[in-house]
Amino acid sequence: MLRLLHTARYLKPVQITNRVVRRIRKPRPWGGAVPGVNKAVQPWTTFAPLASSMVDADTVCFLNEPGSSREWQNPNKSHLWLYNLHYFDDLIAAGAAERVDIHRFMLSSWLEANPEGHGVGWEPYPTSLRVVNWMKWLLAGNEALPGMEDSLFRQAHWLSQLLEYHLLGNHLLANAKALVFAGSYFSGEQADGWLQTGLALLDEQHQEQLLADGGHFELSPMYHAIILMDVLDVIQLGGCYPSSLISGLMPNLRERAALMAAWLEGVLHPDRDIPFFNDAAFGIAPEPQAILDYAHALGVEWQSADAEIQHFDTSGYIALRCHGQVAFLDVAGIGPDYIPGHAHADTLSFEWSLHGQRVLVNSGTSEYGVSEERLRQRGTASHNTVAVNGEDSSEVWSGFRVARRARIIDVQIKKTEEGAVIQAAHDGYHRLRPKVTHRREWRISPERLEVHDSLEGHFRSAVAYLHIHPDVSASQTQDGAELLLPNGERCELSVEGGQLSLEDSTWHPEFGKVEKNQRVAIVFTEPRLKTILRH
Repeated sequence: MLRLLHTARYLKPVQITNRVVRRIRKPRPWGGAVPGVNKAVQPWTTFAPLASSMVDADTVCFLNEPGSSREWQNPNKSHLWLYNLHYFDDLIAAGAAERVDIHRFMLSSWLEANPEGHGVGWEPYPTSLRVVNWMKWLLAGNEALPGMEDSLFRQAHWLSQLLEYHLLGNHLLANAKALVFAGSYFSGEQADGWLQTGLALLDEQHQEQLLADGGHFELSPMYHAIILMDVLDVIQLGGCYPSSLISGLMPNLRERAALMAAWLEGVLHPDRDIPFFNDAAFGIAPEPQAILDYAHALGVEWQSADAEIQHFDTSGYIALRCHGQVAFLDVAGIGPDYIPGHAHADTLSFEWSLHGQRVLVNSGTSEYGVSEERLRQRGTASHNTVAVNGEDSSEVWSGFRVARRARIIDVQIKKTEEGAVIQAAHDGYHRLRPKVTHRREWRISPERLEVHDSLEGHFRSAVAYLHIHPDVSASQTQDGAELLLPNGERCELSVEGGQLSLEDSTWHPEFGKVEKNQRVAIVFTEPRLKTILRH
């Protein structure tokens, strides 16, 4: 009950009232005639496509799990797998033009098997994504199937009564985007209302969710990329319907897209992909470089940062780039207090690349839902930081819940002649009795990275974890460990104030994917621990 109280006390009143309203008030199907559509002045162009999910004409693969392309309500599939099936992302995936006949068959199957308001497919989030994907497909010049536009209108009407105020965050943005697309595509008073509502909601939520440094407030690089795609899509939609109300929001959309693009570019590893902070995985959002190219194609411009130290002060990440090293430091909170569903207990964690190779990685995300594995992946021990008394720095629980959470106490950044020194601390272990403060300092110089950890207060046990990328092999030595990179380069790892051991672990770069790797576990033998990576 105490944990539940610590979780619920952060909720906004609208999240609670909307849950009650959703149980009482059920949406009503559209009872009138379906109006005509507005003519777009230019066709839709697909930028930054995802890889195709089609294995063959009858088989799809989501979350690295194959299944039938028509099992719309299969109870043996996870909710997230079914969501992906109902999204219809493949309509705009790479090589989609070669699969038009397959897509038409799938569309026909969906229209026949999913009566209005019934099943997973009519839940608001998959409805939001499907409405947009169907409209992109139509705007790209594909001919509508019989009943398809009628269904689209009814889906948008259904969605307009189920906006996800109980969840807020990225879900509400997806709802708003769908209303903007439907309101632009269809004519008539009802569609005009969707467009006005969607644009007002987008503007309101952008002001709340997009931080001053360009980051998205849920602090997941993966969701940041998804939401930047959404902003770019609305900009392109404004080009399809230049006389619509979107034009009034266009300057703000372009400004926000530029800030978001600069943030995304600033947190990319040398391999041009995202780090794994909070819920993050490859393959859910398009590749970051493709998203940045999309922004450039729409005329969105930003200044690329070339500084050795880049501090995203409102989102709470620091990027270090010097001496062939790239490090991303998490000196952030867990995200917005009222929506921590994608948060991990990763405070003061970091990722590190050396000469273009990822070396130290957080463990990633391979599944959603309520499971022990999901909970483990969210826990502190699955990240490159310190677990005290076997506890998580923030009280993650269930699939998407957080009770008491870590707060950053202070951040100090010092540029030095050799590189940089970054200091930060958090109070996540103040809930322990007696309370413990974790302080961490990173020192980067030409031939090494040093990580200094100190624990203030009495503790029974403490372990610092370092998770090694699967392409890097580790062997224990008398003085610590040796890391061998794929290019043959070696990195020596040594510690002072702790006892080091190597353990088998797993890395989760994609949903449904598990790769074996190694992790270093360093047990504190003193309150202060120094970890040195020499290369």
